[in-house]
Amino acid sequence: MEQAGQQGPGSAGPEERQEAAGPEQGQEAACPEEVREAAGREEGGEAAEGWSREEEAGVEPAGPGGGEMAASEGGAPAAPAIWRRGKRRGNREGAKGKEKLREGSSGKDPGERRGERRLRDWLPGRHRDRYLEKYWEGAQERYWERVVKRRAKLSEQVGEDRVVGKYPLEKKPRCLRRLGTVETEEEEEEACRRKTSHLEVQQPQLWRPTVRFSICPTSPRASQQLLPCCLSSSTAIKELATMGDPDLLEVLAEEGKIANKVIDYSFQMSESLSSRETSFLINEETMFQKNQQSKDSIFFRDGIRQIDFVLSYVDDIKKDSELKAERRKEFENNLRKTGLELEIEDKRDSEDGRTYFVKIHAPWEVLVTYAEVLGIKMPIKESDIPRPKHTPISYVLGPVRLPQNVKYPHPEYFTAQFSRHRQELFLIEDQATFFPSSSRNRIVYYILSRCPFGIEDGKKRFGIERLLTSNTYSSAYPLHDGQYWKPSEPPNPTNERYILHKNWARFSYFYKEQPLDLIKNYYGEKIGIYFVFLGYYTEMLFFAAVVGLACFIYGLLSMDHNTSSTEICDPEIGGQMIMCPLCDQVCDYWRLNSTCLASKFSHLFDNESTVFFAIFMGIWVTLFLEFWKQRQARLEYEWDLVDFEEEQQQLQLRPEFEAMCKHRKLNAVTKEMEPYMPLYTRIPWYFFSGATVTLWMSLVIASMVAVIVYRLSVFATFASFMESDASLKQVKSFLTPQIATSLTGSCLNFIVILILNFFYERISAWITKMEIPRTYQEYESSLTLKMFLFQFVNFYSACFYVAFFKGKFVGYPGGYTYLFNEWRGEECDPGGCLIELTTQLTIIMTGKQIFGNIKEAIYPLALNWWRRRKARTNSEKLYSRWEQDHDLESFGPLGLFYEYLETVIQFGFVTLFVASFPLAPLLALINNIVEIRVDAWKLTTQYRRTVASKAHSIGVWQDILYGMAVLSVATNAFIVAFTSDIIPRLVYYYAYSTNTTQPMRGYVNNSLSVFLIADFPNHTAPSGKRDFITCRYRDYRHPPDDENKYFHNMQFWHVLAAKMTFIIVMEHVVFLVKFLLAWMIPDVPKHVVERIKREKLMTIKILHDFELNKLKENLGINSDELAKHVMIEENKAQLAKSTVYSS
Repeated sequence: MEQAGQQGPGSAGPEERQEAAGPEQGQEAACPEEVREAAGREEGGEAAEGWSREEEAGVEPAGPGGGEMAASEGGAPAAPAIWRRGKRRGNREGAKGKEKLREGSSGKDPGERRGERRLRDWLPGRHRDRYLEKYWEGAQERYWERVVKRRAKLSEQVGEDRVVGKYPLEKKPRCLRRLGTVETEEEEEEACRRKTSHLEVQQPQLWRPTVRFSICPTSPRASQQLLPCCLSSSTAIKELATMGDPDLLEVLAEEGKIANKVIDYSFQMSESLSSRETSFLINEETMFQKNQQSKDSIFFRDGIRQIDFVLSYVDDIKKDSELKAERRKEFENNLRKTGLELEIEDKRDSEDGRTYFVKIHAPWEVLVTYAEVLGIKMPIKESDIPRPKHTPISYVLGPVRLPQNVKYPHPEYFTAQFSRHRQELFLIEDQATFFPSSSRNRIVYYILSRCPFGIEDGKKRFGIERLLTSNTYSSAYPLHDGQYWKPSEPPNPTNERYILHKNWARFSYFYKEQPLDLIKNYYGEKIGIYFVFLGYYTEMLFFAAVVGLACFIYGLLSMDHNTSSTEICDPEIGGQMIMCPLCDQVCDYWRLNSTCLASKFSHLFDNESTVFFAIFMGIWVTLFLEFWKQRQARLEYEWDLVDFEEEQQQLQLRPEFEAMCKHRKLNAVTKEMEPYMPLYTRIPWYFFSGATVTLWMSLVIASMVAVIVYRLSVFATFASFMESDASLKQVKSFLTPQIATSLTGSCLNFIVILILNFFYERISAWITKMEIPRTYQEYESSLTLKMFLFQFVNFYSACFYVAFFKGKFVGYPGGYTYLFNEWRGEECDPGGCLIELTTQLTIIMTGKQIFGNIKEAIYPLALNWWRRRKARTNSEKLYSRWEQDHDLESFGPLGLFYEYLETVIQFGFVTLFVASFPLAPLLALINNIVEIRVDAWKLTTQYRRTVASKAHSIGVWQDILYGMAVLSVATNAFIVAFTSDIIPRLVYYYAYSTNTTQPMRGYVNNSLSVFLIADFPNHTAPSGKRDFITCRYRDYRHPPDDENKYFHNMQFWHVLAAKMTFIIVMEHVVFLVKFLLAWMIPDVPKHVVERIKREKLMTIKILHDFELNKLKENLGINSDELAKHVMIEENKAQLAKSTVYSS
């Protein structure tokens, strides 16, 4: 091998090449037409005899010099291999002597004989298979006449030293033109002259030490002419397509056979041979020097082609290593067929000495083709619509604003779906930077996910995901722009990762807004819209947190003036009330004033402001969702996602669905056949999925029952222990048996939640795959439904139990209800169960948030540290860009799903049970401020770059939020009515109070019923004699001396009626306000509608002007039909304009 742009020991300089080639050959470069023409006429010859003898001997054909050949990487022009001179040189000289005799006797034109000699040197022997020879024999009849006619003109033009762009924007590249189009001779001459000048003038300027691998032999003459050393089957077809040959379609069917034959030797080197066996193929003098390349380089070895994607694998020696090698060979072969360019880094150059890296580059032809397929919108003109002006409040919020160049890194443009036939329409200043890196890796991943790698078990297997699952490849990822702690250095593009880390991922910027456009440009719209939602949700939480904090402060200030707490703490009132035992036999009687501190804490959250806050949160949820719809509509316009759903309907098919489908069905809209799976094939999996989800939800309920049993069983232990131990009397004043049981039970329940969640996540993902969803949206929706149902039951079941079931069905002394006829039901504190609900909610919500943030920050940090520690075995080697990203943690396809799930579960805590804990919005606000920076930090520093994907909304999560918003109105109404003590106090205040100066005085005594100790059954009463005959319990029942003793009295029914009335009134008021707000607030703001109409109008006008100018060029400016055509086009534009404004 030799370095590109550098003369090897056996290569001649420019002047020497001209002298060696003759006066005419030194000025005339072989065009593809000439080479193909000569291909059909050249039969036999010494060059063909050389490789024929090698094939007959069972040896892989070597180059003309007899040397081995290495694999061409990335489709780049390969430099000559390490030629072995000597014996083969004599063969070539003998071949030249035979050529002279043949030329003297053939009577052909000298130019024709030069074309034949040039073909033998340019066309590799191993590529002259049957189908190309047959095709070229026919091609030479079609092109020979034109080659002879323009040879004189072409020889004069080739000598001009001018550089012509390879893909001029003023003319569509020929490789993109329709097959079968007849080209003019002038156009073909211009194409040949551009290619020749590009090779002769531009290529020597690329002076970089690179390793060039070649998969086919190269003649010395071709090396001297600086023309491509070989012509693979794909290259030949591309060149024939450039000539516009009408019969090209006949040979496309054989393309796969040619490509397999071409790269066979490449994969034998990279897969089968060890490093020692292949080391002799690389010349030490021309070997690529890795330490001369920047470790942050994101380019191929030539320093020009950008790395768009990286695959890695370890060549292990397990029993299935040959199968994996064959899969990789076929997969990379098919990637090359699609036009992608590959470059392989040997494991000897990796940090750990065992990992291969396959670097992938998407050339311009691939990008423009798949950009059109994916419907990617690209700029056509800079927008004349000004950005929103600053309001007076924006100046107050100046400290939280980001610099304009960070907030808006690029100007706004009018955009249109990209079309490779209209490239002149788009603002293409530089092809290398026209498509952003997020669009490039999205295109490459689209190809990778649909590229086949063979047929196994009678089924076609394809997709990089299957190869990753089977460990054929260990990872697949796009590269970060560079290091996150420093800006990039030329020639690398702008390091957006560094800008994001500086302005987004630092915790000192917690008060700053997010650079949302920059996030979208770097990670794609799907991740960008998540951070938009999280930021908007955090902003709205600020208002709820302020109101909740005000309610808490009100409860704190009024705690000492609360009549109920004062009576309970009074030794003359609460100290004289003997309460009935809380458990059978073991528990003793106790005095009411022992719960003094608990009653004061309960008043912090159970006061008059509770009703106000519950109603406020019902309205806040409505405003949150309605304003989010507006924010989402504005985002769709700003990010060109207005027509996303219609555009992406047919592009979201999952490769797994396409592979499993055996049926085809006509699409009623597109009238095309598409994969179809009958319903009867899915029904068994649907039943299995539903049964599994139900089983796990039942398992959650069973675990909750187990926790309840734990609480019932340990309550007696706590009660007897605290009664018998004198040292705990001080603790008993604030840590009652009820509170101790509630704390330990809540902690145990939280641990059970985490364990069940860990296992269910994996089961639900497997079940969803087995359902074979049709699209990615269906897959995410199905997985979201399963995960949310389980998480809903898992996280909220304990809170629902405490809020709506605990203490509601316990019975009364002498008539208690028992769980499984063994454990007596739990009772609430005399002040109510709200304080226990608050404790449960605080432990689960806070514990989940702390655990989640620690896991998100520590887990990837520890894994990356350990992976780097294991990999850095050879410190003297250079740690390249792709290796640095390889050692990072993978975000995974479900990484964003779990972020949404975490946010929605928190939203449930904030809305469903907020009446019991007004500080919940404040805790959520603090958590989200930290969450945003933790997520930003881990994405920019600890995770590989994710594949960019589009999304126009938060998807099914929005429907879940609407459902939770409706449910929250009911749950908060029930909490205020049945869990809180506010309704019984109001009933007593207005109906039963007899004290006009202090209406609430006597409420505690009124809320407690009397029980005769003698009526206790023998197996439940505590042992020993007492000096009192009655005890009190919380209920509204008749006393023992009444004829209806222990039955509910009239006050119980009054309180129950008041509770039901409150629920109905509150729900109707809140729902009425919700519907009014939803009706008054439009889904799409007026200014966004106007901007959308303006952009549509301008896009139509730009497209109209472009087509009109193109039509003028085709018809001629003085054509009689031009005026008629212009009138038709203008009428269409006016009609489109009226349609836009009418809509």
